[in-house]
Amino acid sequence: MSISNITVFMPSLLTLIGIPGLESVQCWIGIPFCAMYLFALIGNSLLLIIIISERSPHEPMYIFLSMLGVTDIVLGTSIVPKMLGIFWFRVPEIYFDSCLLQMGFIHTFECIESGILLAMALDHYVAICYPLRYTAIFTHQLVTQIGAVVMLRAAILVAPCLVLIKFQFQFYHTTIISHSYCEHMAIVKLVAENVRVNKIYGLFVAFAVAGFDLIFITLFYIQIFLQVLELPEEHAKLRSILRI
Repeated sequence: MSISNITVFMPSLLTLIGIPGLESVQCWIGIPFCAMYLFALIGNSLLLIIIISERSPHEPMYIFLSMLGVTDIVLGTSIVPKMLGIFWFRVPEIYFDSCLLQMGFIHTFECIESGILLAMALDHYVAICYPLRYTAIFTHQLVTQIGAVVMLRAAILVAPCLVLIKFQFQFYHTTIISHSYCEHMAIVKLVAENVRVNKIYGLFVAFAVAGFDLIFITLFYIQIFLQVLELPEEHAKLRSILRI
């Protein structure tokens, strides 16, 4: 592509238009988003307070729940306040670096959330299929290691997306993002250069996280279901189901 067709060089500001085609009613759309955000914020905060205030030793399940609560709070806070600023206060502009930061937070904590759900599925699998060995397998050291791996995986997978956009591209078709928040493909679509590497890597990350985690979560719960069906006593089945 010739440089004569390029319209923007290294923009400092980007514009988020919100929900394309619904600009006139976005002020009303913001109400349920705000309500859901407040509900999630209050609910997860109460969950964290209850878990932290519990004096007995924390089981891995509650540690994973607390991690999931923190992740949900960060994800919602990364998206909703700016979205409401667009919907209610007509403040669509965002600095380019702030947009990348928002993108990094969103995709990183999406990866972390998926990893935590996988860890919880593994926890349930061990608890149901190997109940006598559960405490020996799921030690606090293992839980700490799982948490560290989940966060490290997210950082390693998302960081190249930020680096590629920040340092590889200089020319952009436009500064208008047809979205309510900054996400990888929405920013890549603005670029007036070859973005094949970004698209391929974005698909790889999506499969490496969502695809990999979903496959193993499904396998774990299938094994749990089969194990529960093999239990001879009805009350044992009920206890196993409640443990899930």
